[in-house]
Amino acid sequence: MGTLDRYRSLPRNPFRPSRRDVVVGMAGALIKGMEAVRGVSRRVRFPGEVDRTHLLRVVDRRVVAHDENVVALTLAAADDRPLPRWHPGAHLDIHLPSGLLRQYSLCGDPDVTDSYRIAVRRIPDGGGGSIEMHTLAIGDTVSTHGPRNAFPLTVPGYGSPTTRFRFVAGGIGITPILPMLGLAEKLGVDWSMVYAGRSRDSLPFIDEVDRFGDRVEIRTDDVHGVPSAAELLGDCPDGTTVYACGPAPMLTAIRAELAGRDDVELHFERFAAPPVVDGREFAVTIASSGREVVVAADETLLSALRRSDVAAPYSCQQGFCGTCRTRVLAGAVDHRDTLLTEPERENGMMLICISRAANGERLTLDL
Repeated sequence: MGTLDRYRSLPRNPFRPSRRDVVVGMAGALIKGMEAVRGVSRRVRFPGEVDRTHLLRVVDRRVVAHDENVVALTLAAADDRPLPRWHPGAHLDIHLPSGLLRQYSLCGDPDVTDSYRIAVRRIPDGGGGSIEMHTLAIGDTVSTHGPRNAFPLTVPGYGSPTTRFRFVAGGIGITPILPMLGLAEKLGVDWSMVYAGRSRDSLPFIDEVDRFGDRVEIRTDDVHGVPSAAELLGDCPDGTTVYACGPAPMLTAIRAELAGRDDVELHFERFAAPPVVDGREFAVTIASSGREVVVAADETLLSALRRSDVAAPYSCQQGFCGTCRTRVLAGAVDHRDTLLTEPERENGMMLICISRAANGERLTLDL
């Protein structure tokens, strides 16, 4: 289009009809440009910004529990480049082909730089992530932004005043613990572990755990019964750091058992939403539809939305990944996360997986 044609395409100036309005034309072009990128803003990068997305290819797939419900996937860079380093306790945010985002602990060797290993237990009603992961075959691809660590191992003598480790793993909770065992062994730190589950067949990586010998106690419900917190903690003298990962009831019991033990450190990671404590029933209104959803005192806002078939993004369900960040248009929020900054909270953002309405107020959500 020539210069004259561009001028003629501009709207007329309402005050001087014989002339074209350049300012309005520029504004219109800007609005069209904004509309063009609307909905794909996550893919827009500023000049000079580095795209840290890593495309990973499945290079190995192996069943690692005898009940065949846990599969280990080895992922390598699609371009065969070395991958970012990681430390025990780290996880990957995996972007699945369906658009779902899920977190999986790294359970391989941190010294290996050309691949990552994760493991996934198949959960039929787990929101689709585990089922989709189980359908991945060798050659399929997923993407990630690289390792993150919300469960770092603090080694005695290297930042922790304690002198020994006690590891507690429940079922698939072995995945972040497994690399920790290797590091503790390498550094010569005193440690012990109890590995619990429904049955021996349900325990993933049992062969890799067995190599540590009598440092690890295997407890299964079908043989020993459901363990108490005292049995899971075992001999837990002063100066012990406890690292626990597993089902929410197990972690709740361990926390209660260690209450008041100032001489014992406790670090834990859940693979499911934490139980709601001191909750009150409240209601939310979905601004786009006017639909009302009632949240029970003992359920999360995210759970209530999913139960009501209201679509909302989520991943960790524990308040640390930020995937479920949602704008609140009206109502006061009881923030129960440590992720959002004060400016974000002041601007009306909340994490719907863990935070609630304050004092039973009604919230209006921009969903």
